[in-house]
Amino acid sequence: MSSLWIVVIGVVVIYLAYNYYAKRIDRTVIQSDASRVTPARMYMDGADFMPTSRFVLYGYHFKSIAAAGPIVGVITAANLWGWAPAILWLMIGVSFIGWASDYSAIMMAVRNDGNSLSAIAHRLISPRTRRILFVFIFFYLLLIAGAFVGIMAAILAARPDVPFGILVLALMGLFAGYAIYRMRMSIIGVTVLTVAVTIAAMALGPLGATFAPGQPTNWTTGPISGAVNSLNSTLNSGGAIYTVVDPTNADPRVPAPGADGTRPKTATFDPATGAISVLPNFLFWALLLLVFSYVGANTAIWRFAQPVNYIGFWITAIVIGISAIGALLAPFVTLPGAEASAGTFALGAFKGFETGTGGALQPLWPMLFVTIACGAISGWHALFGSVGTARQLEYETDALPVGGGGMFSENTLGLLSLTAVAVAGGAGAGAFAAGVGRLIHVASFQTIPLAFGTALGFGAFVVIVLTVVQLVFRVMRVTLAEWLGERWVGFKNQHIASVTGMVLSLALVLSGTWVYLWQLFGASNQLLAALSLLLVTVWLRSVGKNPAFAGIPMLFMYVTTMAATAVTAYNLFATIATRSGMATISVIGAWAMIAVAILLLGAAALIAWDAWHAWNRYRAAPTPEPAPAPVG
Repeated sequence: MSSLWIVVIGVVVIYLAYNYYAKRIDRTVIQSDASRVTPARMYMDGADFMPTSRFVLYGYHFKSIAAAGPIVGVITAANLWGWAPAILWLMIGVSFIGWASDYSAIMMAVRNDGNSLSAIAHRLISPRTRRILFVFIFFYLLLIAGAFVGIMAAILAARPDVPFGILVLALMGLFAGYAIYRMRMSIIGVTVLTVAVTIAAMALGPLGATFAPGQPTNWTTGPISGAVNSLNSTLNSGGAIYTVVDPTNADPRVPAPGADGTRPKTATFDPATGAISVLPNFLFWALLLLVFSYVGANTAIWRFAQPVNYIGFWITAIVIGISAIGALLAPFVTLPGAEASAGTFALGAFKGFETGTGGALQPLWPMLFVTIACGAISGWHALFGSVGTARQLEYETDALPVGGGGMFSENTLGLLSLTAVAVAGGAGAGAFAAGVGRLIHVASFQTIPLAFGTALGFGAFVVIVLTVVQLVFRVMRVTLAEWLGERWVGFKNQHIASVTGMVLSLALVLSGTWVYLWQLFGASNQLLAALSLLLVTVWLRSVGKNPAFAGIPMLFMYVTTMAATAVTAYNLFATIATRSGMATISVIGAWAMIAVAILLLGAAALIAWDAWHAWNRYRAAPTPEPAPAPVG
């Protein structure tokens, strides 16, 4: 197998699914109508409701949903079960479930005055369902934030070349928002300027550093990386804050094994004991990421969050485009010192149905379907699409290219990640960066050095993830305000709500065992997708339309994700919570995540019960006469 076939399979499957299935559902079931007034036009307030060009909204939506899920999840799954199960789920999932979840959640919100999933649940099912859904969504968002911030903080702490690009991204986002919406400057000109400056800043980060084959990178020789490295050294001068042990060795701070099969000793990892040092600079960068997210969560959407995500979209698109060219060329290029072509897969196709170690269970079903937390289907997409994208949709007919098209585009990021780990090996963000670096090296006809391409890969990864995390905290503070704002008025204050969510997320980052935190996030993410499809199914039944395209995937995802949540809770119990010798903070974190898992299972079961009664209620009522499908 080579990288060329991944590109071919992706192009063919996405083309067929979008043109022959998605468009058919849009035309015959949902029946989008350009003449119907959307909530964006009806309630335009310049903050949340804002009619937006489908081209800008597509970029905003795509970058708002594409984060670490289709990268780290795909790479983790490929390492656990092989590349074949990963690509099968990516292709089948996006074709029949993923786009349907994203698109239908947006259209359901548009047809319900731009209301959120919880508000729609209140109307369609019961008031109790709304309250339970608030609990589910808040803790789900907490898991996302913990998983994503932990990954990025580890990268920023280990890669002094990355932070400068993030700082410039923030500045360019502020400039783009002001230039487009206040100065009325050309969107094309602003796009070219801000994207070019941000990419230039990402390239300047590693400039001057010394990359020597087989040796650790010397960051001190670079003007920018040297300054950041000096800051890190100053912060870490007092030593580690505390140490933890990850029995799965999946933590981003654990290095990949070398050629001899042993893991090297690093500033954060001791292979003799398996101890992971939590250094002060890890906490510093985590806090800086939270400051970035705070700005995105609490300013008007056009001032920071939307333009930052728009710039991030172009960076992501450029990385995917160049990497796709590299994937097409790689099978025909053999790099110096290599025996096989640059596009030949070094990863096994299939590693077995059960790949757990150290007492943990990792059965292919159900764990594959939640480890790949995005790229095939994602609850975050439906949640954000209903409260974000749906409120900026200018015409109903924009929903499919924006929502469905955004999901298919995110799938290409998952395919890129699979290609990266398959040709380069490794795990986590490092595998993505190494694979992207190799593909950029090939696409540039080897003019961009491999190490430099890898550095750009790390920068692109953080940009891809960070632009979404700010929106996670934005939705989290709104959810907390709606859920508990009546019990204590302080939670209605956006700053108090934001800080509360950030403090709890940071606690998860500092105490959680990463792979279980990731899989619990994945399970809750896919379970939220099932809940969204459940709401869509009930909504379509209530208006007399055929809900099969949403209802059948919903049943599969419901059963699968409930099982995966139970397996993850067991793994936490068996390998962390009751294992002797574990750090106290890890044990506390494990029990906290077990409690969250039980809470999510109970909430999902109650919502399903309420939805079943609502389904029977609508089935017994007179069925509204559906409008005829438009011809052509």
